[in-house]
Amino acid sequence: MDVESSPRGVLERVRCARRQMRLVGVVPTMGALHAGHVSLIERARLECDFVVATIFVNPTQFGPNEDFTRYPRTLDADLEMCQSAGADLVFTPDVESMYGKHAQTTVSLNRVTLPLEGAHRPGHFDGVSTVVCKLFNITEPDRAYFGQKDYQQQLVIRQMVDDLDFAITIVTCPVIREADGLAMSSRNRYLSCEDRAKAAEIYRTLKLAELLASQSDVSPAEIADRMHQRLAAIDGFEVGYAAICSRTTLDPLIDRTEPGVALVAARLGATRLIDNLEIDFV
Repeated sequence: MDVESSPRGVLERVRCARRQMRLVGVVPTMGALHAGHVSLIERARLECDFVVATIFVNPTQFGPNEDFTRYPRTLDADLEMCQSAGADLVFTPDVESMYGKHAQTTVSLNRVTLPLEGAHRPGHFDGVSTVVCKLFNITEPDRAYFGQKDYQQQLVIRQMVDDLDFAITIVTCPVIREADGLAMSSRNRYLSCEDRAKAAEIYRTLKLAELLASQSDVSPAEIADRMHQRLAAIDGFEVGYAAICSRTTLDPLIDRTEPGVALVAARLGATRLIDNLEIDFV
């Protein structure tokens, strides 16, 4: 496995692989890797001939009062995990090589970025779409791999790829969970022991939504309200949102005529957690 910090160096290596007719896959990450990230690299390894993982804590997707400075940075351990999972190349740029002193361009989407995370984290998705666009230009992949845990993010990336005519297939991989259902996240390491025990209630709330969806007399709005009530009643949770939305637009579902996705954002202490579960109405 090679490690490269220069965008030009990565592009040269990728183009060398392309000249050899190798299918290129990319797994963008912010580091602090866990089994969820490993599953993305392993999926890319199965489907591609040349796998690039990127590790970059992107400052433009953090708000002014968010955790950019304390976001975990564990590069040595991350590189070991990338190698074990089968990456051929890891791109580890610094901020200066990704954003020049006089950079002025931002990639901004409209509708799909507005609700949920977009409403709670203004500017977040501008940072995400801009850095992913840059990473796609640097790595020139055929396929790019993202986790379902960031449900809105993968929809944003899909929309950007479609709008800007990137010849890239976006692959969304399943959420990887702890034994008690908690979705794996780099931010889980922020949780105190007490809050970690409570955090699994998010998944139990999503499973409640799944159960209610199987009851024909419960509307999507009622399910969302029950989700919110359940989490809010647990000491320590500050609920950002609990919603039942369209899987394709993230518009709130009005009726039970199409498959949905249950989404939750909640804060435990200083740690903000998100999760989701696709649900079917029967």
